[in-house]
Amino acid sequence: MRKYEVIFIVQALEDEAINAVIDKFSKLIAANGGTVDKEERWGKKHLAYDIKKQSEGYYVLFNVTSEAACVKECDRVMKITDEILKHMIVRLDEKKVEE
Repeated sequence: MRKYEVIFIVQALEDEAINAVIDKFSKLIAANGGTVDKEERWGKKHLAYDIKKQSEGYYVLFNVTSEAACVKECDRVMKITDEILKHMIVRLDEKKVEE
């Protein structure tokens, strides 16, 4: 099991729709054997440039502990989810995690 940071930007929709997208991915991670150690909702922010004709997005950060297969599945689903504007998944270095 390794630690990852999953950051994604959801379209600036209604609160219920945003919560549904966030819950979808936390359940997806749990269903594939991972755990969401920490969830940070950074809120709605103005984007530096338009992405998919959107000028605002809702930023979310997950700190996840999982196997590589879980992260690959999460990446695949994020790519095909229309409400996700951008996402990035980074494996954390074990030395930095301990500090």
